[in-house]
Amino acid sequence: MSAAVRAAIGLGANLGDPAAAIARAVDAIARLRGCSLAAVSPYYRTAPVDATGPDFVNAVALVDTTRPPAELLVQLLAIEQQAGRERPSRNAPRTLDLDLLLYGDARVDTPALQVPHPRMHLRAFVLVPLLDVWPDAMVPGKGAVRDLLAQVRDQPIERLEA
Repeated sequence: MSAAVRAAIGLGANLGDPAAAIARAVDAIARLRGCSLAAVSPYYRTAPVDATGPDFVNAVALVDTTRPPAELLVQLLAIEQQAGRERPSRNAPRTLDLDLLLYGDARVDTPALQVPHPRMHLRAFVLVPLLDVWPDAMVPGKGAVRDLLAQVRDQPIERLEA
């Protein structure tokens, strides 16, 4: 059996009851075979970035997984589908969005998956909750998450009460 790798998963939703959708997704992630839920950030409210629709609720979950990145992605896409995710257009409003942000220090570049997530370093809604659960996280090729925050300080983000 291979050693577990720490992976970060971005969670977001802006249709229906976004906080409930994220809570259900976290429960589903916790039940994934080959994954152990290590932490979940607080939830945050953010305006859509390069998208339309209502504000998003976002969070980050950490898992320790023995699944390869591509298999983990397939599992995450299945959770999205179970939540009623539709993809009428790029960045359309969504019932649930799950992104594999980091997979240890691995770099993956295939048509189906890019890790680290190619725009995560440009998004406060990713970096802020990621720091909550993984304070020393590094984005391969970009640096420490803590240092990347400076370039997204102008993006409004509001921590929601539990």
